[in-house]
Amino acid sequence: MPKKVTITDIAQLSETSKTTVSFYLNHKFEKMSEETRQRIEEAIQKTGYKPSVIARSMNSKRTHLIGVLIGDITNTFSNQIVKGIETVTKEKGYQVIIGNSNYDSKNEDHYIENMLNLGVDGFIIQPTSNFRKYSRIINEKEKAMVFFDSQLYEHRTNWVKTNNYDAVYDMVQVSIEKGYTDFVMITADTSLLSTRIERASGFIDALSEKNYDYQKLIINQDDSDAALVEEFLDKHINRSNNTLVFVPNCWALHMVFGVMKKLKFEMPQIGLVGFDNLEWTNFSSPTVTTIVQPAYDEGREAAEILISEVEGARSEEKQKIFDCNIEWKGSTL
Repeated sequence: MPKKVTITDIAQLSETSKTTVSFYLNHKFEKMSEETRQRIEEAIQKTGYKPSVIARSMNSKRTHLIGVLIGDITNTFSNQIVKGIETVTKEKGYQVIIGNSNYDSKNEDHYIENMLNLGVDGFIIQPTSNFRKYSRIINEKEKAMVFFDSQLYEHRTNWVKTNNYDAVYDMVQVSIEKGYTDFVMITADTSLLSTRIERASGFIDALSEKNYDYQKLIINQDDSDAALVEEFLDKHINRSNNTLVFVPNCWALHMVFGVMKKLKFEMPQIGLVGFDNLEWTNFSSPTVTTIVQPAYDEGREAAEILISEVEGARSEEKQKIFDCNIEWKGSTL
């Protein structure tokens, strides 16, 4: 059996110290010459050396593991968030552990406990309204934490999100200018996420300002709700009026679009606006108007904030709000 390459071997081959090699492995290049970096890199490539995560964590008192907890991993928004996070963690020498809570407090409990047992250095989390008790536990463990997409309004911490309220408010204002007179919102339970509250509030406030009424249906993340959506739209939409249907949840947009096609609504007279879903909304017939979030940038920013705090740059809480972009397509006037 070939001898396992150690950090001592790399130090000898690169004619430097184990401490310097350790700094290299932890991406601490500030006091290291380019020549030294090159020698260490060549020694690692020549030997195929792979550092022990356990040994590194014992030496640095960090595991270089980041726990990422997402409400729904199946949509493009979440995929782009993870891609942005991993771009930064890869650059900084960290690995990511991902959990899908499905917006369920029991799942949150399970993942947080397991990630803490694995010794993660910090968390990037899409929190539900039930997350408060886990937030206290994480703080007690002195773990760094960044919220993304949603926040807990009474809990001061680092967070990264988009301007959900303003984006929806502006969308409704423009829709009224386009000639829509009737309005419908099909949404998940808004009490679970601050994001849902902001989007619903932007919709309602924009209509209220112009003295417009609206119809609302609350659905669950269950395909069986398609029948409920069909019954609701068939009952509440006057096919003679310019009606806008707003779907603020990524996972619900394709279902509502399918129901509207089944009911043979004439789009864009019966208009449809959702969030994200660019993997299909740009290719559907008609194409679908969406409010697009810069999810990749959100993920990068969340990871930058977290790793900065993990590595000792503790200061006041950091918050970042990104602007959404409305892409008007064939499903609206």
